[in-house]
Amino acid sequence: MKNGKVPQNSIAIYGASVAVSLVLSYVESIIPINMGIPGAKIGLPNIVTIFLLYTAGARGALAVSVMRILLSGFMFGNMFSIVYSLSGLLLSFAGMVLLRQTGRFSTLGVSIAGGILHNMGQLICAVLVAGPYVAVYLPALLLAGCLAGTAVGLLGAETVKRVGRYLR
Repeated sequence: MKNGKVPQNSIAIYGASVAVSLVLSYVESIIPINMGIPGAKIGLPNIVTIFLLYTAGARGALAVSVMRILLSGFMFGNMFSIVYSLSGLLLSFAGMVLLRQTGRFSTLGVSIAGGILHNMGQLICAVLVAGPYVAVYLPALLLAGCLAGTAVGLLGAETVKRVGRYLR
């Protein structure tokens, strides 16, 4: 990035990443997966976040994630889904960036931490909005975050391996 300008190929990569993550958001919204926890999802769009974090860097990954949350919230959700998703993103993204920078965690480990932290961020938001009684979901959210982070991490690592080489 020179003089504050993003190279054109980066704009294309980010645009395609937003599009892919929106498609994954839509696919996830139509798949009737009931994890027994209100609002719990696998987090398929986070495959794009992991991919960008490892190939394009934190700034681009964060920008695409925020765009995806806003657009998918307006298209498939509502203002509450945007607020909850953004609260989860802020905590999980900060944690994933810090863990990645240590160099001690694999893509899978970073993703699992991201899944758990995303659910913790959403739970904190829910406690602030609805009250402390929603904290009863904590054990289930920890397990769901671990399972979803594992699935996203495995798929994200494979995507980095197979597609990432074309971006370098």
